[in-house]
Amino acid sequence: MSQALGRLSDPPDRLDEALLNAPLFHSLVDRLDDEQRHVVLDLGPPQAGTVALFGRFRCRLDIGDFAANLDAVRDQTEPEELPKTIAGLLPPVRREHADIILCWDLFNYLERPALKALMECVAEHGQAGTLVHALVVYSAKMMPVLPNRYVPVDDHSLRIVANTQEMRPAPRYSPEDLGLCMPAYRLERAMLLRNGMQEFLFRL
Repeated sequence: MSQALGRLSDPPDRLDEALLNAPLFHSLVDRLDDEQRHVVLDLGPPQAGTVALFGRFRCRLDIGDFAANLDAVRDQTEPEELPKTIAGLLPPVRREHADIILCWDLFNYLERPALKALMECVAEHGQAGTLVHALVVYSAKMMPVLPNRYVPVDDHSLRIVANTQEMRPAPRYSPEDLGLCMPAYRLERAMLLRNGMQEFLFRL
């Protein structure tokens, strides 16, 4: 299993926590076969819970921590340079393609051009059939200024750890919005969760 360098642990300075039942995340884990090798690309920060969960299977786990580099994406004012900037923030593309890509709540923090560029770059890490999981603020008008951390506590529940209590307006992307930003993907399933977020599963 490969992972980003650094301390793999849950953040010690949690401001707020909540437990989220995530059926589509559970469906991803449920598809993993103990007898087969899988590759998971995690665009979130290193989490001990994520490593522990996928460590139960024959997985290579690549951790991109894209959320830590959002300022670099926002600071890029030349649209034609966005793909190059974003590609440089992701792990190297390997010959062994990802079967699962975890985007967590990153979509909420990207403008449409950046979201489109990210998913074009992410497609280079996958292949036909790769599954992409994402969480989008849907019902609420406000969301945290910083992306949350999502820590698997078992194969279907996620512990949401807020990195800040400061709020900002949420873009509230619809499935149609996402479809326009992700033409290479088709929507596999979507579910409205109890906390007002919409859980998405896309297929490349």
